[in-house]
Amino acid sequence: MRLLAFETATHHLSVALWQDGALLQRSEVLPNSGGERLLPWVQELLAEASICLQQLDGIAFGAGPGGFTGLRLACGVTQGLAFGLGIPVVPVSTLQAMALASGESFVWTCLDARMNEIYSASYTVTGDVVSEIIAPMCASYGVSPAPTGMGCVGIGDGFASYGDGLCARKPDMLRVRADVYPSAAAVARIAAPVLARGDGIHASAAQPIYVRDKVAMTTAERLARGGIK
Repeated sequence: MRLLAFETATHHLSVALWQDGALLQRSEVLPNSGGERLLPWVQELLAEASICLQQLDGIAFGAGPGGFTGLRLACGVTQGLAFGLGIPVVPVSTLQAMALASGESFVWTCLDARMNEIYSASYTVTGDVVSEIIAPMCASYGVSPAPTGMGCVGIGDGFASYGDGLCARKPDMLRVRADVYPSAAAVARIAAPVLARGDGIHASAAQPIYVRDKVAMTTAERLARGGIK
């Protein structure tokens, strides 16, 4: 089975190719979009694997939550390719992919959502199976629910931005790894068994997981939340 995967929900953009369990990936930190990198990366990966687009069985993408522009980019490229090829797509939660990419077994994933908020969720990870403990949500870092239980590791740049407040809410965390980001390789690893079961969806049904609909606050709202971040 051959699967292409995109992850552009953060400024760590990546594209991966899964081929019967073997993974190839291209990635780069690109603070300002970087959408022009995706299709050249696709061509590089296909050439390295000595296959063509028509040999793909499906396409997966990091569906969010994350930056609005990045989510639309991954979804749009996935839909465009999948429509043309007539193959299914698999949306994968960005936070779930981040949990798998961390290599940890019990995580609290927190991405900086700006406006003094975080995108957060909690998972346990066994092999490539990522089980949801707390569903993805967007909330103030001061009220976003922390997972219960011992052995939790905090991952994601939410801890770089709001680490003191988050750690105070989960004082028994083993450690914090603020440098962990989702990757296309992790998206592919999660999507592969879904596609193998025949549970991919039609490209027309693919859509980002925004979690938060509002992308900006008024000055009064920013001040009420304690700043202008």
